[in-house]
Amino acid sequence: MPKPRVRSAGNQRFFALGQGMAKSSGPRAGRRGRYALIAASLLSVLCACGYRIAGRADLLPDSIRVIAIPAFQNKTTEFKIEQYLTRAVVREFISRTRYRIVSDENLADAVMVGTVIGVTVSPRIFDPRTGRATSIATLTQLSVTLRDRKTGQVLYENPSFEHRELYEISTNPDAYFEERKQALTRGSQAMARSLVSAILEGF
Repeated sequence: MPKPRVRSAGNQRFFALGQGMAKSSGPRAGRRGRYALIAASLLSVLCACGYRIAGRADLLPDSIRVIAIPAFQNKTTEFKIEQYLTRAVVREFISRTRYRIVSDENLADAVMVGTVIGVTVSPRIFDPRTGRATSIATLTQLSVTLRDRKTGQVLYENPSFEHRELYEISTNPDAYFEERKQALTRGSQAMARSLVSAILEGF
């Protein structure tokens, strides 16, 4: 088991709260104190095992402050999938992290390069009356690398980052394209969340 990380000020307050409640009098205060101490003990074990509090993990070097995310490339026949994914990843970084995101590599400390290498669409459920698919499963594969621009060090790399999505579609042909657009947007957002989490947490 790895060496426990130093607790943050928030965690220290949590431990102090548990200790203070344990000293309170009365059966209700005693129960609260026991619960707090149990929770504190669990938190200590999780930290010792390498787990981190959601939203606080960030394993990228401190020298990385600006990340360039140029438009991803697309080696599939799925129209504009690279645009959906690029926008989703940029928005995810902006909303969840402290990094400034740019498109110009020359202005960045690190550069992310992404290429959509596979999109597989498989019908799952069919309407027995029309024979049209009403449920579709998609598998999107992305080759992605995040590299320190100055040193050339690879900070994150996955040659086949995958995301699976299952969604329903209307049997009305006129509604197909709008539903497909919405499905691509949702799938790209979900894939971006998973990708950014993997980069920040080192998975």
